This record gives sequence, C-alpha cells and structure tokens, in this order.
Amino acid sequence: MDLFDSRQADELATLLALFEHGSFAAAGRALQRHPSVLSKRLSALEQRLGVRLVERTTRQLRFTGEGLRLAERLCHAASLIQEAQEEAMHNAAQVQGRLRIALPSAMGRLWLSPIIAGFALVHPKVALDMEYSERIVDLVAEGFDAAIRVGELPDSRLVARRLCASHRILCAAPDYLERHGSPATPAELAGHNCLGFTGLQSYPDWKLTCDGAQQTVRITSTLTSNDNESLLSAARAGVGILVGGEWLMKHDLDSGRLVRVLPGWRLDADAGVYLVRPSSRYDTATAEAFRRWIEEHFANGAPWA
Repeated sequence: MDLFDSRQADELATLLALFEHGSFAAAGRALQRHPSVLSKRLSALEQRLGVRLVERTTRQLRFTGEGLRLAERLCHAASLIQEAQEEAMHNAAQVQGRLRIALPSAMGRLWLSPIIAGFALVHPKVALDMEYSERIVDLVAEGFDAAIRVGELPDSRLVARRLCASHRILCAAPDYLERHGSPATPAELAGHNCLGFTGLQSYPDWKLTCDGAQQTVRITSTLTSNDNESLLSAARAGVGILVGGEWLMKHDLDSGRLVRVLPGWRLDADAGVYLVRPSSRYDTATAEAFRRWIEEHFANGAPWA
C-alpha cells in the first residue's frame, strides 16, 4: 500500500474530513470538493480495504468500529506529519546542523581554511564537513551543500556566484633568471625550462594574453606534475619558470623568493573563483549563512590580492 499515491491520499483525506466535520457537505467545503466526489472516494477506500467504514443515509453518517479506529490512527499520523514539517521549517531557519563543502586542495589549505575556521567559531552549532580535492565533485549526487571552484566555469544548472578573478602568472627564482636570462617575449619561453602543470587544460600549451593580444607557446620541461605545490617548490629551487595562480605565488613574490616573468602576460583571462550551490531555492539558514560569510570575505577582493 502506497500512502503517497495521490488517489489513496485523497481517499484518506476524505475519511479524515468526514471524521472532523461530521457530514459530506461540511467535509466537501473543507476540501473544496462536491459531496458526491467525496462519496465516491469513500466507496473506493472501502472497496480497496474490504471493510465498511461509514454507515450513511440521506440525513446522517455514522462511523463503524473499524472506520473509527482507522480515522483515529490517521489523525495521529497527520499530527506526526505536521510536526515533521514544522520541525523542518524550524531547523531550516536555524544556523545549525551539518554543512558539507568541497574546496580546491591547494588554494583551500593556503587561503580558505582560515576563513572556514572563522565560520566555525562564529557558528559552533554547525558541523562542518570539508573535502579538499582538485576533482570536480557532483554536488547533488555526492550530497554537497556548496563548493568553491577555480577556473572557467562551464555552463551549468548550478547556482554560481563569482567571488573574484583568478589569473595564472609567470614566475621564476632570481637564481634561475641570473643563469638563463629573463625572456622578453612569450616566444622566448620556448628556449626555457618551463615547469609543466599537467592539470592545465591546454597543457603543454601556454595560452597567454596581454591587453587583448594572444599568443600560444608550446613549452618543454624537465619536470612536470599534476600538483601545483610541488612545482612551486621546484621554482623556488631555480629549476625553471612556473605558471601558477596569483594565490599560489603570493607569499613567494612578497618575500622575493620568486619574481614575475613577462609581467604583462597571463593565462586564464576569463577565469575566476566561484561559490557554487545546487540551488538557490529553499536554502537553509546554515547554507545561507555560509554563503554570506564567504562573500563578505571576498567583498573587497581576493584574500591574496
């Protein structure tokens, strides 16, 4: 028996209305249906269950013992359903419960984890489940409430909010440039050891832009990896020229361990950092609080800017 079958639900609603209002006419007004429709539904319910539930005449109706017991049980069930709905609405309005978020691993560790920690301190009733990974998770299928993604966001049915721009720039250690010289044009990169990030969609091509001009360079390298941070270590050691996100290079540029190469040129001209969610409809207060928290921390630009 499927209680959520629409026809069966209508039949049970009819029995409840008759129990609460005492007549077909009054029950019909409550359900906004003609009394004859309710009579047919009641007959269908009795036929399906194989038991007489209500004795009716042209003037009155009387519940049988079985009908009375069923109506009382349905009243209790309806009360439980109402409580469940009220509880769901109450919980949705409270900043509490579990929140599962997908974050890019390297950027997440360097720049986002302090922001997340701050959210946890302000909202101690929220159980945060953070997954740091470079893979693109399926938010709906894997049960994530939101994700932060970096790059060019493809067309999607997800709700996306652009937090800031994200560009890849070229850097190298001063020691490397002293030994090999600093390229003056993108074409000269072909003569350098360019550290290869295999996670780059265009690898082994670097598609560079500068003030609207575009140039593609096929790089060669003695060291490639799918991990940005390992390539950053190699660049610090003077192995070669690295293309990486501004967020990745920030501390090394500030300290002088790395310097810009071809400072007018960059990759990923249209890339950004995005907060994506399965839907903006029926957001819980917890998900909404997290959205506001992240947006506030990017309101004045990227944390690494």
